[in-house]
Amino acid sequence: MRVAIIGCGLIGGKRAAALSPCRLVACCDAVPERAQALARTAPGAEAGTDWRDMVARADVDLVVVATSHDRLAEIACAAAAAGKHVLIEKPGARRAAELDPALAAARKTGALVRVGFNHRYHRAFEKAREIFDTGALGEPMFIRGRYGHGGRPGYEKEWRARPEVSGGGESIDQGVHLIDLSRWFLGDFTRVRGRIATYFWPMPVEDNSFMLLETGRGQVAFLHASWTEWKNLFSFEIAGRMGKLEISGLGGSYGTERLTYYQMLPEMGPPVTTSWEYPMADNSWETEWAAFLEDIRLGRQPRPGIEDAQAALRVVERIYEENLH
Repeated sequence: MRVAIIGCGLIGGKRAAALSPCRLVACCDAVPERAQALARTAPGAEAGTDWRDMVARADVDLVVVATSHDRLAEIACAAAAAGKHVLIEKPGARRAAELDPALAAARKTGALVRVGFNHRYHRAFEKAREIFDTGALGEPMFIRGRYGHGGRPGYEKEWRARPEVSGGGESIDQGVHLIDLSRWFLGDFTRVRGRIATYFWPMPVEDNSFMLLETGRGQVAFLHASWTEWKNLFSFEIAGRMGKLEISGLGGSYGTERLTYYQMLPEMGPPVTTSWEYPMADNSWETEWAAFLEDIRLGRQPRPGIEDAQAALRVVERIYEENLH
C-alpha cells in the first residue's frame, strides 16, 4: 500500500520508520524542510506543504495524520471522504464532536480509520491483556495509573500550551493514553470526576490532571497524568479479586518495560509473583501498524477506532467542564 504522512515531526518520523511493508510516497508539513527531510528517507517520496493535495493523490491508499490536535479531525475527515484508509494520531481531535464528520465520511466510503493509541501494543500490555482475558485475575476491581514527564525548557511556548491548538493540557496529552488503557480493561465510564491544576508551567492549560473514573459496575480507575514528573514515570496496575497485573516503564527514559503478575493464593498471604522484562527497543509502532494492515486485509473495523477516541475525549471534556465551576 502507498502511504502519505501529514505532519512530519517526531511522531510522523516514528510512523515512517514503522511502515513496512508499505511504501511512503508523499510527505506533507507546514514547514517545508521537515517534509523534505522525511521524504529523503524513502526513495521516490515527494514532499509538499498542502495536505489537501496529498489526500487527493490517486497514488495514495492510506493517510497517516500526525499533526497538532487542531488539524487531526479535519484532515482525517477529508482523507476518509476521499476513500483513503486513515491512521490518525491520538487523541484524534480536541473534542469528541470534531470527529463526527470523519466517522460519517468513513461509513459512507468504507474507509477504515484507526486511532493511534500505540500503548496498547507495548509488549507488556499485550502480555497483560493475554493474562487478563483468561480470567485469571477474577472480577476486576480497580485500576491505578500514573504517567508523567517534566517537560523541557520553553515547554510553555510550545503548541501544547495553546488551548486553541491542543484542546487542553496534560489530560488530553498523556492522560488520554491512561483513559484509553483503562477503558480497554474495564469498559466505559459512567461517572467521571477530576481535578486539574497548573502547578509549575506558566501556561493557560493544566500541567497535572487527577482523574477518578467509575464504571456502571462500580469499578474505579484512579489516574494521574503530570508534566511535573521530574523523573519520567509510567505505572499501570490492574487489580482483580484473584490477582494483580502491574506494568511499569515504557523503555527509554521511562525505564525498562516490565510486567509483574501477582497471583493470589487460596490461603492468601504472599502472592505467587511472575515477572517479564522487555529491555529491547519499543516495537509498539510496528505492531500497531501490522494490526491496521490486518484490519484492512480483513475489512474489519479497527480497534481502537474513532468511537474509542470519542469515548476517551468525552472523559476529558467532563473533567474540563467540572473544573469550570
